[in-house]
Amino acid sequence: MAHILQRGFAALIACLALGSAAATAAEPVIELKPIQVSPHVYYFGGESGMASAANKGFMSNAGFVVTGDGVVAFDTLGTPALGQAMLAAIAKITDQPVKRVIVSHYHADHIYGLQAFQKAGAEIWAHTKGRGYLNSDIAQERLEQRRADLAPWVDDNTRVLPADRWLEFTDGKIIPFTLGGMRFQLIDVSGAHSDDDIMMYVDQDQVLFAGDLYFTGRIPFVGDADSKAWLAALDSMLDVKPKIVIPGHGASSTNTQEDMALTRRYLEYLRQEMGAAVEDMVGFEEAYAATDWSRFESYPAFGDANRINAYGQYLVMERESLEGKP
Repeated sequence: MAHILQRGFAALIACLALGSAAATAAEPVIELKPIQVSPHVYYFGGESGMASAANKGFMSNAGFVVTGDGVVAFDTLGTPALGQAMLAAIAKITDQPVKRVIVSHYHADHIYGLQAFQKAGAEIWAHTKGRGYLNSDIAQERLEQRRADLAPWVDDNTRVLPADRWLEFTDGKIIPFTLGGMRFQLIDVSGAHSDDDIMMYVDQDQVLFAGDLYFTGRIPFVGDADSKAWLAALDSMLDVKPKIVIPGHGASSTNTQEDMALTRRYLEYLRQEMGAAVEDMVGFEEAYAATDWSRFESYPAFGDANRINAYGQYLVMERESLEGKP
């Protein structure tokens, strides 16, 4: 009888071990490969299009700077698993710890990886206006949407984290800091793409992390952003004269003026066409169907983003029209 019980117990242990191994094998794993653009700067380039289970939510960019006394990251991508994959990739480049994360803005595709970085001991810095997103209904709605659309990459354990340091940009002034001999400038461009936009300039390498104000070779995600403020921001965003710009979406750019021109032309065209429709009291559906989109439809992300952008800007132009009336 004892032998039978022992054999049964051994079989149970074997089954549990097999199940554990199967569960481990099934755990999602993501490997990221950083792209080096200068002696100290790297970035991870996401795919074009909207976040989906197929692309594992990897449709935005994030980057990092290796200094002599730690790593500075800029954004953390759109899932905790991607944030963890970033940390693993950074560890293959340097044994320096990630000490600081700069959040370009509180949109889901740039912040859900913060959990992994916080757990690793990094300090999170973000624009003080990002508090508004944390306390908004849209933050929870977007999280629920991502949990449904990006499972298992976003789940019930995914959270939107606040900053450890909320940055106050007095009179729009630049906030400089130094780490490990590297000089950085944090630039306030809030109110353009989002309420809390920040860019980061790396002085020695002349690299600008531009966040979602700058898209390379593709249609930007605009939605109902303040396109007038965005265009104004584009007028001055290259004042630091970067040799390389890393956008929030798209490949890194060395032809900075030329690449930025696409974003400018697209924003201007949205405002022109949707503004004319509002002025003529033409409904959105009719206006969208009548607009000639041919100059932009061959660019990546057009199919995913253009209609959303056009509708968002139709509403923006309606708002501007109402605000302009006595």
